[in-house]
Amino acid sequence: MKLIIAIVQDIDSENLVEKLNANGFKVTKISSTGGFLKSGNVTLLSGIEDDRYDEFMEIMKKNSKQREVKRTIQPVNIPGQALITVPIDVKVGGASIFVMNVVDFKRY
Repeated sequence: MKLIIAIVQDIDSENLVEKLNANGFKVTKISSTGGFLKSGNVTLLSGIEDDRYDEFMEIMKKNSKQREVKRTIQPVNIPGQALITVPIDVKVGGASIFVMNVVDFKRY
């Protein structure tokens, strides 16, 4: 058995959880916030059997899209310089997935 911890963008989470549930995977959804862009994320926890690992990962891959967004950053404050925000393109989305082997599992 494996424990999957997946961090996905909030915009992808509803469809992703729906697809996982439709394929018989149970998922716990926890709201979280990214540290870099301070945007809404969702952390998904799921315990899966080893023989269904590839199926689970394929659903994750198909339903976690990466996209580009424009963000403005504040430049370093240099005395005597005007502070002008700088727009940059940032890739967001996709999924960060951690997979751990489970030593023991109980359901009561």
